[in-house]
Amino acid sequence: MTKHFTILALIVVATVTTFLFTPTYAATKAQYVQDASTGIKALNSNWYSQDTGLWDGAWWQSANALTTLADFAILQPGAANSLGITNSIQNTVKNAPKKFSGFINQFYDDEGWWAMGLIHSYDATGDKGYLQTAAAIFDDMQAGGGTPCKGGIFWSKDRQYVNAIANELYLTVAAALANRIPSNRTYAQIAANEWKWLQGSGMINGQSLINDGLDANCKNNGLQTWSVNQGVILGALVELSKGSLLGGGALNTARTLAKAAIKALSNQDGILVETDKCETQASACGFDAKQFKGVFIRNLGYLNQIIGDVDIRAFILKNADSVWSKNRDSNNRMGVAWAGPVIAANGASHGSALDALVAAARVA
Repeated sequence: MTKHFTILALIVVATVTTFLFTPTYAATKAQYVQDASTGIKALNSNWYSQDTGLWDGAWWQSANALTTLADFAILQPGAANSLGITNSIQNTVKNAPKKFSGFINQFYDDEGWWAMGLIHSYDATGDKGYLQTAAAIFDDMQAGGGTPCKGGIFWSKDRQYVNAIANELYLTVAAALANRIPSNRTYAQIAANEWKWLQGSGMINGQSLINDGLDANCKNNGLQTWSVNQGVILGALVELSKGSLLGGGALNTARTLAKAAIKALSNQDGILVETDKCETQASACGFDAKQFKGVFIRNLGYLNQIIGDVDIRAFILKNADSVWSKNRDSNNRMGVAWAGPVIAANGASHGSALDALVAAARVA
């Protein structure tokens, strides 16, 4: 009797232990693909303008939406075809530039977002015109150099502020072009120089988080560690890891940065929140910051597609599940608070949440 009871107790303990420590996911890969498809339909039906080629009238956020749709087309060409994503890409590339008489404007980070959207559109469609336009944008970004900080580029053409996002995008675009136009060695050299400078710039703090930028003395200014800054660098390092640009060391660095960001930007339930918890404030993160978290999880997906980290995968899937179950209204519109409830839904918040679904489809 005692022997049988002991065996039964061991079985119960083993079962409970397995239940507690074995990751469980609410959706299959096919379901994440379906959810992302539904999210894309909602994004386009609620916020896309054929006349302007923009989502919700936004500029750099529309470049991110373009990137997200292109990524989905790369991952799921059949589903993307049924959604007409190639037509959306063509229309955006044709009509969006009319807002500024091209993809060039006052801000180098804006230019970087569009360059990456075009590069991913090239990856999705094979249209070399998109890649050529991205290269032309990068030519303009190079004019942002000559900072007092012995490297890097300025944030804007008023040449006053050296910040993280412009330089991370400059690095990402350079590395992406180097991988797609290997005959032009200038891109690879710029990417290598920019990464060396960025590592030594001081913007990466002692907690392996990236602050907003540098002060007038070229020192870390201690400003917010926005999720967007923790994200773009991951995509840059993924590009640097390809070919002969930097190798495996880039991925080790990316893993360290990714895990530091996940730790710093997760709530008690493991759901991504902005660094200043703006989801709970009256501003609901404002128009710009509504886009930030999507950039982080999108680039986290790029990284984990290569390194296959179990914990990072679990984080991505958990956030996608939360977005779908707690941050979606009856019309499939998604807001800024991924832990729910649905608040302040617009084109930027929806596109950002959609990134979580596409990232889940990538790694599931």
